[in-house]
Amino acid sequence: MTGSAVSPSPARRLGLFARIYRHRADYLYVLPAIFVMLMVIAYPIYYTIYLSFFNTPPNLALEDKIFVGVDNYSRVLMSDSFHEATWNTLVWTFWSTFFAFVLGFGAAIGLNRVFPGRGLLRGVLLIPYVISAVAASYLWRWIFHSDFGVIGAITVATGLTDRPINFLDNTQYVMASLIVVNVWKEFPFAMIMMLAGLQTVPDQLLRAARVDGAGAWSRFWHITVPHVRSVMLVTVLLLLVTNLNSFTIPYIMTGGGPAGASEIWITHIYQIAFGRIRFGLASAYSVILFIVMMALGYFYVRALTHGDDKAPR
Repeated sequence: MTGSAVSPSPARRLGLFARIYRHRADYLYVLPAIFVMLMVIAYPIYYTIYLSFFNTPPNLALEDKIFVGVDNYSRVLMSDSFHEATWNTLVWTFWSTFFAFVLGFGAAIGLNRVFPGRGLLRGVLLIPYVISAVAASYLWRWIFHSDFGVIGAITVATGLTDRPINFLDNTQYVMASLIVVNVWKEFPFAMIMMLAGLQTVPDQLLRAARVDGAGAWSRFWHITVPHVRSVMLVTVLLLLVTNLNSFTIPYIMTGGGPAGASEIWITHIYQIAFGRIRFGLASAYSVILFIVMMALGYFYVRALTHGDDKAPR
């Protein structure tokens, strides 16, 4: 190697900092937005992590908090209520995501075909998604009402049951009832995402496979699924993150009851913070949830940027 070889500049060795330096003038335009994000996102995250190391009894002002280290984390992780809420959260998240995705994918496959009234049917199926979660929760509370609910009245009138079914006040039925409402609210999102993905599948491949004698299932599995795999992954990850962070439907419809049967992480955190006024404990709980959400966010970003590392720059 001769001495004439040019060594990489310090700016190039810095990588990220080099790109920032080259575009320093551009960042001036987004500096106000960055400042706002730091104030409304970064600082609350920092303060939540900071507060999680302190005990904040209800009889003390927040300024008189007591430093306890990681004691709040150990108390959260060892508590029976956390284990119960974790199980409820897993059940809520898995089945809500599964049924919302399957129902939305099925609706997308049906709507991807041309038939009379397709546009009208699309609009009708989008209604649950555009309705406010608060309005939908109160609506379904009345539908599930044990005395005046529509479902109970129908089952009694048709002779299926002797008395109206108690959906929301029964520990056996409450979680399934909430999942039904959540799936009804979320499946249009999966439908939209998957419908967009299905429209990218080349018609030439499907017609060629049909000419070669491939059946409907073979065409779906070997042609459609590979083309929409990335959309499927992104949709599932978005549904998982949404369901983990879902608060409105469980809180309004049951408030975590009865007897904690529908208590999930996010509603439990709310009860600890504003019901028991234990902000330090709730902050530790929130940090645990934040770590889980960041892990899912990592996979979501990987799914969005799949193959970008190999792309030429």
